[in-house]
Amino acid sequence: MHWTSSIRNESSKFGENWIVQKQVVEALMKPEAYDEKAGQIELVQTHISFVFLTKNFVYKVKKAVNLGFLDFTTLEKRRFFCEKELELNRRLCEDMYIEVVPINKSNVIKTKGEGETVEYAVKMKKMPQEKMMNKLLEENKVDSKLIDKIAKIIAEFHATAETNKRISEFGSLEIIETNWNENFEQTREFVGETIGMNDFKLIHEGINDFMRRNVPFFEKRITEDRVKDCHGDIHSGNIFVTDQIYIFDAIEFNERFRYSDVASDIAFLAMDLDFKERADLSNFLIERYIEYSGDQELTELLPFYKCYRAYVRGKVISFKLKDPDVSSEEKKAATEEAKTYFKLATAYAKIL
Repeated sequence: MHWTSSIRNESSKFGENWIVQKQVVEALMKPEAYDEKAGQIELVQTHISFVFLTKNFVYKVKKAVNLGFLDFTTLEKRRFFCEKELELNRRLCEDMYIEVVPINKSNVIKTKGEGETVEYAVKMKKMPQEKMMNKLLEENKVDSKLIDKIAKIIAEFHATAETNKRISEFGSLEIIETNWNENFEQTREFVGETIGMNDFKLIHEGINDFMRRNVPFFEKRITEDRVKDCHGDIHSGNIFVTDQIYIFDAIEFNERFRYSDVASDIAFLAMDLDFKERADLSNFLIERYIEYSGDQELTELLPFYKCYRAYVRGKVISFKLKDPDVSSEEKKAATEEAKTYFKLATAYAKIL
C-alpha cells in the first residue's frame, strides 16, 4: 500500500493534518531530515504509525487518525501519546526507547530543526530484525531456556506494575463484558467469512456462561491486586532477543487495552505460541510464570483469556477484508489466518 493513499483514506477529514503529514513523510524519507547520519531509509507502516528505519535508529510517527479506540487527530494528542509510549516502554526496554523528538518546519522539515514544531516522533535504538522472536520461532531457535528468561522478566514486571482503585476497575466483569461485547459486535459482519456461525455462537455462549459462573473469582482477582497497568500486547512479534530481551510496543493509546488482569497479559504470549504450534513452549511459559509469580490460580483463567486474545487477533486480521488498499492476494491470506485464530478461540471456549 502506498503511503499517500494510506494517509488520504484515513485522514482526509482532517484536511490540514493530512497535508502536513504528507510533507513530513516525504521529508523523513531523505537523509538530510535527520540530525545524525541516516544512511538508507526504509518506511514501514502500520494502521496507526509511520515507522522510519535509518542506519542506527527508528523514528515512529503517529498517523493523524481517529479509529474510535484511539484518537491521534491533533498535534497535541500525538505529542502526549508519544511521551506516554516512551514512559510505558521504558519499563521493559529502558535503553531502546531514547526520546521524543520534535519535527520542525522552516524552509526545510527536520528533526530537532528550526521553526515551528509540526510533528513528533518516538526515537528508538534500531534492533536487528532477524532477532525478533517470531522469526526465531520460524527458524526453531527458541528453546526452554529462553522461555524461562521471558517468564521471569514478565513475572517481575507484573510484580512491580502499578495498580490502584481505578486500574482495578478494569478487571471488573462489567468492563470485561464490554470488551467481549465489542468483539462480538465488530465480528458479526465476518460470520460466514472468517468465523462460522456455530463457532460464533459457541464462543459467545461459552464466554457468557464462564463469566456468570465465576463472578466471585473475578472479584477475588481484583482484591488480590492481580489487575495492573500491564503491557497489553505481549506476543512474539514484539520481542527482540539480542544481548538482552526487549519486550516492546506496549499499548499507550487506550487504557482499557492495557489495564487488565496479569493473566490476560501472559495469556497473549501463551496463545501466540499455541498458534505457532508450539504448545510445549506455551505450557512451559505458564509453568515457569506461575513458579516466578506464585499466581497458582492463573490456570483457571487461562483458557478464558487465551480465547479473548485469539478472538481479538481473528477480528483485527478480518478487518483487512474491508480495506480497499489491501490486495486480493493479501485478503485471501488474511482470511485463512483469521480463520485459524477463530478456530483456536473456539478450541479454548470448548474447555471453559
